[in-house]
Amino acid sequence: VHRRLIDGYEQDFSKHVPNLLLPRVRMAWQSIPAQLSRENRKFVYGLVKEGARAREYEIALQWLFDMNVAAKVVRITKPDIPLNAYQDPNSFKIFMNDVGLLSTLSNLDMKRLLEGNQIFEEFKGALTEQFVFQEIRSLDNLTPHYWSADRSSAEVDFVIEYEGKIVPIEVKATNNLRGKSLKSYFDRYHPEKSIRTSLADFRDEGWLINIPLYALSQFLDITFAPD
Repeated sequence: VHRRLIDGYEQDFSKHVPNLLLPRVRMAWQSIPAQLSRENRKFVYGLVKEGARAREYEIALQWLFDMNVAAKVVRITKPDIPLNAYQDPNSFKIFMNDVGLLSTLSNLDMKRLLEGNQIFEEFKGALTEQFVFQEIRSLDNLTPHYWSADRSSAEVDFVIEYEGKIVPIEVKATNNLRGKSLKSYFDRYHPEKSIRTSLADFRDEGWLINIPLYALSQFLDITFAPD
């Protein structure tokens, strides 16, 4: 079913995209798994084609967004309201609409997906982040962004604005909860609510709440429940 959907998308590219632009749209589309397999997931034009520049592929990417077969998550420079006012348009990630479609476009072997192994760990993180993205976007028309520090490797996977509050969300693909980025964000900005989602059980650590991945669809109710 996923393969038929992807084939249908690619056939629609031929129907609706101008002929001169079509090769670039296809290359940008096919590069999404490689983009997400990078450690920080940031979109790099050189992964579409060696030596590629933004001006050559910006319109192609916009076609994917306008067709609603891919979505952009833009970096923010600081978590202030409104988030859109603090976007860095040159730094962004691209996600698909569905984690199953990402697996299929990646030609991911079902056995690797179910059993996993050491060399699968990196892409498992990409699949988990894709899942979290689509869960967030399905809730109350939320528009996720992400944050990264200017002069360090600290990065928070998603940041949302909801009911006048800014909430950082860290994504972990396993029950290994070690990580310094969210703590670095907390120490810098002191958010009222901080979320981590992982395979670990629910826990409230005071400065953050860990919500199991399976319960992420309820994270607004959990995060904003009356004390």
